[in-house]
Amino acid sequence: MSTIIGITEENRKAVAFELSKLLADEFTLYTKTRNAHWNIEGKDFHSMHLFFESQYEQLDDIMDSVAERIRTLGHYAPATLKSFLQLTHLTEKTHDKNDSLSFIKELLEDHESIIEFIRGNIESFASKYRDYGTSDYITGLMEDHEKMAWMLRAHLV
Repeated sequence: MSTIIGITEENRKAVAFELSKLLADEFTLYTKTRNAHWNIEGKDFHSMHLFFESQYEQLDDIMDSVAERIRTLGHYAPATLKSFLQLTHLTEKTHDKNDSLSFIKELLEDHESIIEFIRGNIESFASKYRDYGTSDYITGLMEDHEKMAWMLRAHLV
């Protein structure tokens, strides 16, 4: 069945591809945040364990909504580790120790990278691809990541 929502197939395909990259980034960040939750050590273990849990729960909701937006555009969301690794902009780092400062710095960098990626697509989704809905949608996602980044940054003061 065709998807008739006032956006050409070519434009929906281009937007879905960019959203697939975003989904891969979200999944990678989710996994890295889970890692921090599972492996945090130190005097602040309990509070940071709970903090990372709240962040990965938010990311879980974000992942689901990005995948659903891709489906709304009439395309399939990537859903394999292989596809996520091929599409993501993020990298993994090896930590010498599992302290909150190391995890926070890495996760903050990833949120900032996602914010920049999203910000770089807001205008093109609207003007180039005529997809104002997705442009508006990712603007909200950017605001979510900005708030999550602020929460991480607040630990570094």
